[in-house]
Parts: sequence; C-alpha cells; structure tokens
Amino acid sequence: MVLLVVDTQKLITNADLYNFDIFVSNIKKLIKTARENNIEIIYVRHDDGVGQELTKGKDGFEIYKEFEPHKDEKIFDKTVNSPFKDTGLLEYLIKIQTKQIIVVGLQTDYCIDATVKCGFEHGFKIIVPNGTNSTFDNKYMSAKETYNYYNEFMWNGRYADCISIEQTLELMKR
Repeated sequence: MVLLVVDTQKLITNADLYNFDIFVSNIKKLIKTARENNIEIIYVRHDDGVGQELTKGKDGFEIYKEFEPHKDEKIFDKTVNSPFKDTGLLEYLIKIQTKQIIVVGLQTDYCIDATVKCGFEHGFKIIVPNGTNSTFDNKYMSAKETYNYYNEFMWNGRYADCISIEQTLELMKR
C-alpha cells in the first residue's frame, strides 16, 4: 500500500477549493498515519511548462507547506493529467510490488480522475478516502457538484473504493 499525494502544490492549494479545511485536515491525518505505520508516501507534482506559473523554478510549483515531503519521500513530476504516463511512477510501483494505492489531492475532475482511472487500468486497487480530493467551480458545475459526481457516482464501485477517512485510517494501521 502507498499513499499517493497528487498535485497539492502551493499555487492551487488554497481556500478557493471545495471544503478546503476538511481537505487539508484529512490529508494531514493520512500523511501522519502513513509515516507512523511505515506506509510509503509518494508525491506527484504537475508541471505546465516553461513560462507558466505551475512550473519548476516557481514557488507555486512546490508542495503545499502543510503536506511537505520528508527528504526520503519520492516526488514524481508529470506534464499530463495521469501520473503514470512517462514519469517512472508506474515502473516504481511495480518494482516495489504495490497492490493498493490511496489517492488524494488535486483536482478532482482533472488529475485525480486520471489517476484513479489509469491506476485502475494498470491493475491497482484504488482507495479514495472521503474529503481528500477537491477542485474549483467551473462553468458547468460547482466544485461541490463535481466532487460529488466523481466520488459518489463515477469512481465508487467502478474504479475505486470511495470510503470514509476513518475506514482508510484503519486500513493503514493493519
């Protein structure tokens, strides 16, 4: 089992996210529990490329302060929504014989959706704890509607087990 923390970068981890305080609190609990139970935490950062705000060298590219990785925790950088495409992450997870991935981070309707679906297609058991992914309003749906659509309808029972934070913490302690 690994905890995969996707795109929780300074530029986009802010109070405009749906349920921001719950999102931050829950991810902090998962990171703490993972470290206490020797569960590997892997971070993913999104790079939009040169000239963009979300790119290497810009402060907003780095991981949000409250989730900051320890020096020995791996970080994979990606340029598309899926963290499995051309990053080395898939090969690494196969090498360490991971079967389950707890997926948390940003944004529900972009990179978390791609992570859940691509992870499933690569044969991993995907766990999505409630209140650990978020997004912003868009012109089609509010952030809340987007969150509910993916977590309650799209992923659960199809691509992932969308379970409570408490159930996830218990799984991590086994």
